[in-house]
Amino acid sequence: MERVGLRLQLRKQQAAAGDIVLLYGDESEALTHPYLARVWAKSGADLRVPAPGQARKVAMLGSIDYLSRQLIVHTSPTKRSSDFIAHLEQLDHRHGPQPGRPAKPVVLVEDNGPIHTSKASRTALAARAHWLTVEWLPKYAPELNDIELVWRDLKAHHLAHQTFTDTAALDKAIHAAVTDLNRERMVDPLAKPRISA
Repeated sequence: MERVGLRLQLRKQQAAAGDIVLLYGDESEALTHPYLARVWAKSGADLRVPAPGQARKVAMLGSIDYLSRQLIVHTSPTKRSSDFIAHLEQLDHRHGPQPGRPAKPVVLVEDNGPIHTSKASRTALAARAHWLTVEWLPKYAPELNDIELVWRDLKAHHLAHQTFTDTAALDKAIHAAVTDLNRERMVDPLAKPRISA
């Protein structure tokens, strides 16, 4: 575990130097029933959020850019290898080599979950090996994956205390929340003003 942590520190230094694009990837899910987070209420008042019927879920497969903090999410009813491959196709459009666009090597940090290590996923990753390297995390080490905090933020601040009528409404809310989250995390070009001499 220590060795992986040191390797990730090196990767972060490479990303900060502009040598690579460092992405942290993982899956999560959101429910049509409300995610209850901390909330203020009048003393003695109960928070009541309607949750009719049975909860349905939408899977979220995502990656966060370590440097820009921008989140890319693919939503699906399932968490299968085919969904992971669909997310890799999103990364192709965003970071893969394209004519006229300078490309940096991309390092994707992933856990050893079955959808990442299946035969289909390994084949898809091998097809991208000329620009995409995978840094495998040990099993059960969420503390090493930067995207875990982003999932928590997305659910606790953007999807909390809401009941969605169906998975289509939830899917739409997830993508709107990702847009809002990315806008909040966007690097402000005026954050480090330079004074001309």
